[in-house]
Amino acid sequence: MMNLALVGILLALYLYYEYYTKRNIGVCDINSVFSCGPVTTGSLSELFGMPVALIGLVGYLVIFITAFFKRFKWAFFMATFGMLFCLRITFLEIFVEQVLCPVCLACQAVMIAEFILTLQLAYPKKFGLLPKKSQ
Repeated sequence: MMNLALVGILLALYLYYEYYTKRNIGVCDINSVFSCGPVTTGSLSELFGMPVALIGLVGYLVIFITAFFKRFKWAFFMATFGMLFCLRITFLEIFVEQVLCPVCLACQAVMIAEFILTLQLAYPKKFGLLPKKSQ
C-alpha cells in the first residue's frame, strides 16, 4: 500500500509541476484526445483556488502516513474520498474539457488499487483475501 502511495505521490508531483510552471513537458501529450496540458493548466486545474494536483499530493501523503502507522480504516477513508474525487475529475475531463490526461488516469488507477487494498486491510473479516477459519 505504501508503494502505491509513493507512485501516486510521484504522479501528483509531476502534475503539480506542470500546473505550477505552466510549462508543458510533453511527456503525456500524445494527441488532441490524450493530453495533460489542458487539464493541468485549464479550468479543471483548480478547485476553490487550490491546485487539484496539490489536493491529490496531500491525499497520497495522508494514505502513505496512515499506512505506515497501520491505520487502515483511516487509509480506507482517504482512498474512498480519493477515488470519488478522481472519478469526478475523469468525468469532467471527458465531458467538459473533452480530453483525457494519461497521468490523471494513472492516478485514478493507483487510487482504485489503494481503495481495494485498504478495503481488504481495514475490514479483513468481510473483504480480506485470507480464507476464513473452519470450525
